[in-house]
Amino acid sequence: MTIRLPYRWELLGWLWLAYLFNQADRQAFSIVLPLIKADLRLSDVEVGLVASMLTLALAVTIPFAGYAGDILSRKRIVVYSLLAWSAATLVTGFGNGLIWLILVRSLATGVGEAFYAPSAFALIGQHHQETRGRAMAIHQTSLYVGVVGSGLVAGWLGQHYGWRAAFWAFGGAGIFLAVALGLRLRDTIPPTKEERPKLGVVAGTLARTPTVAFLSIGLSALVFVNVGYLTWMPAQLHERFGLSLVEAGFASMFYHHVTAFCGVLLGGWLSDRIARRRASGRMELQAAALLAGAPFLYWLGSNSSLAGSLAALAGFGFFRGVFDSNTYAAL
Repeated sequence: MTIRLPYRWELLGWLWLAYLFNQADRQAFSIVLPLIKADLRLSDVEVGLVASMLTLALAVTIPFAGYAGDILSRKRIVVYSLLAWSAATLVTGFGNGLIWLILVRSLATGVGEAFYAPSAFALIGQHHQETRGRAMAIHQTSLYVGVVGSGLVAGWLGQHYGWRAAFWAFGGAGIFLAVALGLRLRDTIPPTKEERPKLGVVAGTLARTPTVAFLSIGLSALVFVNVGYLTWMPAQLHERFGLSLVEAGFASMFYHHVTAFCGVLLGGWLSDRIARRRASGRMELQAAALLAGAPFLYWLGSNSSLAGSLAALAGFGFFRGVFDSNTYAAL
């Protein structure tokens, strides 16, 4: 007897895999950062510039990516986005200097990744109504699995075969996954010209909606922390406590993201229950998570032991997960 999975859950499974590579490809850079610095003779400021330019490329591109998801085929956007950032990741492995990393790793990868999230989350929301919070929370767990897996795989590849091998492996696997998504996802019907949302109307509506402003402020605060954490924590553990690349890559990502995994599942389930009774419940849960997570960041910066650092990573990770579970569901 063959049990067929409802399409809405099959869709979620494929998007889960795509988002896993989205985060794993991005994190691979930080894991092998000490090797890149030594090989290409880059300073901390220069490698920090590469990470910042990637974030800038995402920020500039994502509004256009969101609008594209409202007027074009969301399936095609997701597939081409995965294909683009995977190809850029693969080509990063041929880099020979700062300019190459900025052009390929920062700009090309960032623009490719930017188009994924708006269309992917719109597809999840389109196919999941009563289960939206849980579906988005499950999707979010791929971020944590991808980052932890990247820490292990990229660290091992870098330690044994050099930093370039990590980019070739992740990029190549992502290209194969893009082909699979192209075959399995169902196409969405773009709206007619008359049905398309007017850009000015959309921008005006967002500007007049306080929820958008507050969610943007809260998410900006979390991203400010996350970008610094994801970029520098593997190098911090490697240089400060003498861990190997594999050990630092694993420790910096595992303890934080395994608790975030628990937090996002709990937050998704809890927010669905709260939202049935009170429309503002999702945002209230996010606010509580930000407040509860802040002391762990202070502890992370002020303690001098490896055990204390890992405990702080775990505590911050749990509340980060609770926040993440409602990032899109609340909006």
